This record gives sequence, C-alpha cells and structure tokens, in this order.
Amino acid sequence: MSLMHLPKYHQIYLVLREQLHEGHFAQGLPGELALMAQFDVARVTVRRALEQLAREGLIARNPGRRTRALAPPASSDGPNGHGMESAHLHGLLENLVTMGLHTSVNVIEVATITASTPVAQALQLQLGDPVQKAVRVRSTREGPLSHITTYVPDSIARRFGRRELSKKPILVLLEESGVKVGRAHQTISARLADNTLAQHLDMSVGAALLAVRRLIYDADGQPVQWLHGLYRPDRYTYEMQLSRMGSIDAKVWTSQDMSARPVQFN
Repeated sequence: MSLMHLPKYHQIYLVLREQLHEGHFAQGLPGELALMAQFDVARVTVRRALEQLAREGLIARNPGRRTRALAPPASSDGPNGHGMESAHLHGLLENLVTMGLHTSVNVIEVATITASTPVAQALQLQLGDPVQKAVRVRSTREGPLSHITTYVPDSIARRFGRRELSKKPILVLLEESGVKVGRAHQTISARLADNTLAQHLDMSVGAALLAVRRLIYDADGQPVQWLHGLYRPDRYTYEMQLSRMGSIDAKVWTSQDMSARPVQFN
C-alpha cells in the first residue's frame, strides 16, 4: 500500500510521530482544533491519530491539559547506535564543488538555538548547548527538490552564516572552518509532508517524501553536523553500489531531464 492510500488518521499519525522524534513539541502538541485546521480533517480523525501516538508511549493525554510529548525510546539503530553501516565520504567534497552548479539554494532560516534532547544526543553535546540550525530549500530548474535542516555545534558554526550557506555546500564550509570531515552515518526512510513542507516543496499535505538522516563525523570521530533532508521522490533518486567491504560509490540524481547530472549532498 502506498503512503497516499493510507487512512487519513494514519497519515497524520506518521507526520506527528516524525515531528515528535525531531523534538518539535517541547512545549506540548497543538490542540485538537489547531490540528483539525492544519490537516483539514474532522476531530474524530485527529483523535484517532493522537490515540495511536498515546498507545505507543509518545505522548501523554490528560483531560483539560495540553497534550505532552514523551521522550522516544532509545534505539540501537539511531545516530549513536551500531545497527547501521557507515557511509564513507571519500571524494565527496571534490564532487560537491563540481555538482553545486546544478542546483540553487534558498536559505529559509539560520539561528542559534539550544540543543534539544535528540540534537544533543546526536552531536554528543549537553542538553541546552548552543547549536546552529539552518533550514534551506534546494531547487533544480523544474522547481523545489529538497528541504534540508542542519544542526552544527556553535563552536564550529559561528564561522559561517546565512550569506555563506547561500553560496556553498555546508560540508565545504565545515572544511573551511578547520574541520577534517571523516565519515557519515546515514539512514533513508519515508515520511509524509506536513503543511510547512508541502508549501516549501510545492506538494500537497500528506504527499510522500524521501527522508534522509545523515550524521557527519570529523576525522577524530566527533559529530560535527546532523542533517535532516526531505526530498521529492519524483525529482530525486539515490543510487548506491555495494561490495562485500561496504559502500563503494553513491550518487544522487535529479529528475529525468537532468538524469546524467549527480546532485550535491548538503
């Protein structure tokens, strides 16, 4: 069954579950009326989605009080676990310089924030430590391609801001800031577009997206960047060749008219 054929309540549940894991609701979830307006559905649909989240222990619902987010269970397959193989970055920076000409970037937001629990865990920081959050939309000549959110420790990110992010890939900026990029841990999954993503990527709410999480380490094994990428699957293909020794080559392609041009990793 495709994501678009899932019941509406389940689509809402998937969107909210992803946002909960990203730490979006530290102050509590929006009320039922706000969720009804956001997803353009009836109250019974919103309640079914919330009930599913509550059954999984992701939220606590108390009558007369705002719905509270609970800490997601720890997973050995997460950014600091060992359930996934690591993707190596050999040659990646050189490819970035060449491939960056084929997409344009719009910087939506750059801000110094305090690290939430998921961000702090991924970057091996203390809860509340300062990090740079940057949100960018990358496009081809056909239109929006990806919505990228990156988190970088403030001790590194203070060397670049909105102006630099609008001109260069962030991995290049990390190198220019003195970071020697080592390896990456990456997961690829699917999620559904919420109203913000739908607006930025010119899609409908609930449309299927390719979700990429990439944690970048320096040569000493210290996390230096956590990336959340959401990609339009009709304009983006990820191709990887594998050997018995692990990943040996990875390429990203845009839609049909640019299928011979690999697109930069962010």
